[in-house]
Amino acid sequence: MIGFGLILGKISIRGVSLGSSGVVFVALLAGHWGYQVAPEVGLAGVVLFIYCLGVGAGPSFLRMFVSRGKSLAMLAGAMMVSAGLATWLLARLFQISPDLASGILAGSLTSTPALAAATEKLPAGSDVAVGFGIAYPFGVVGVILFIQLLPRLYSGANSESETGSADGPGKIVRELVEVKNERIVGKRLRDLSVLARSNCQVSRIVIDGQPRPIPAAFQLALGQQLLIVGRVGQIETVIEAIGERCPETQFVLDVERQRRQIVVTAKELVGHTLKELHLLSRFGVTISRITRQDIEFVPGPDEMIHFGDLLRAVGEPENLEKFAAFAGHRARTADETDFITLAGGLILGMILGRIQFSLAGESLSLGMAGGPLIVGLILGHFGQFGSITVRMPRAGRLMLAELGLTVFLAQAGCQAGDKFVSVVQQNGWTLCLVAAIVVLVPLLTGFLVARFFLKLDLLETAGGICGAMTSTPGLGAVTSAIDSSVPATSYATVYPVALVLITLLAPLVIMAVS
Repeated sequence: MIGFGLILGKISIRGVSLGSSGVVFVALLAGHWGYQVAPEVGLAGVVLFIYCLGVGAGPSFLRMFVSRGKSLAMLAGAMMVSAGLATWLLARLFQISPDLASGILAGSLTSTPALAAATEKLPAGSDVAVGFGIAYPFGVVGVILFIQLLPRLYSGANSESETGSADGPGKIVRELVEVKNERIVGKRLRDLSVLARSNCQVSRIVIDGQPRPIPAAFQLALGQQLLIVGRVGQIETVIEAIGERCPETQFVLDVERQRRQIVVTAKELVGHTLKELHLLSRFGVTISRITRQDIEFVPGPDEMIHFGDLLRAVGEPENLEKFAAFAGHRARTADETDFITLAGGLILGMILGRIQFSLAGESLSLGMAGGPLIVGLILGHFGQFGSITVRMPRAGRLMLAELGLTVFLAQAGCQAGDKFVSVVQQNGWTLCLVAAIVVLVPLLTGFLVARFFLKLDLLETAGGICGAMTSTPGLGAVTSAIDSSVPATSYATVYPVALVLITLLAPLVIMAVS
């Protein structure tokens, strides 16, 4: 089932694919034919999947509230609340059961964590996976169509995003510039405020006709040729302040020796911005890209480094070695998973999920989804306790999360498969209508809040909406149309918040509809 489901998920139609969620559709068919998977297997998958998500989201989720992510967090909150309210009202109006309603909510937001949280709160034999299977296609296609229409909803947004105005940075380019401004002679790059204001970086200097990394003790001098990276609409300001654009020249960059991928584990880097670290003057390296939450973007000087960030550093080989040691990059450590700390985190999450507490006279618990999620977030945030490293390497975390997810989807799909046909025949068109509305309401809410309340620009809004809807296909539609890192950065900021909120929202919808 898992094998055929993943094969189905790989099929792409106009850039849209099901991914791991393809397993649930194969499992629904298998369940309809009478095949079943033990509930304990699905529960083990839920715990493993949710815990790994929490560990991965911890650094971004708990640190983002002290940075520019506050507005994007409000955007995610508004969209989640509107989706929950819409689901509750429509379930009341059309007399939809709590399990179907929670499944429609999870499917409309393409959120398998929400499906896991709802399944864990419902008794065996519920129809939550049926609702998820019906609503999921509406969630995938709906976000993509809305993102394509979003520029038309923004007055003059198309021209702004293409020209790279202050409200919408444009395409990232490289320009070769000759230093001709006598007032900047003798200064270091960190002394040029125009670089920070324009979010541009000087990555290389041309020596003997070949681009070389910027040395640690570099000072500006007349006649130097600098390779500057920045966005259209902003890089022009830097060129004007430094000198003149050089005639177009073809260079072969020595990326094999002068560039390296470095994983951050050292506490000396974590929690500090690139501007505070002075990496160029200290080590002679420039950070040209950061990969976080599986999203790659170009950092600005105020970008804060998180534990586990994958940095693309440019510099001379010996400088890269020194910086790698300072950043805590150790190839073996970065690729290993400590199963003792993994088991300890899972046990703590299950214990927390079983603890009962009283709310409004009712006894509640976080469950096997909420408990591991909270523990994963906390451990992922701190990362290390003395000599004990809690975080897992990205490859190991993704593999375990995928394993847990596919096992859970197989069990949940089989459980719902025997009733799938009868439920669709009885409520098919009603459920499709409800799913379409539940998709549309948070999308419109997100646009209105971002455009008129938070005053976000087009690219931030597009990435934020995709992150709140946990829609990677939607982000793909944005990045394929616009050559900018802004949507990906917004997506990476919002996604952990949406992940937590939707996981907590699904059980609340079940309680409200019951």
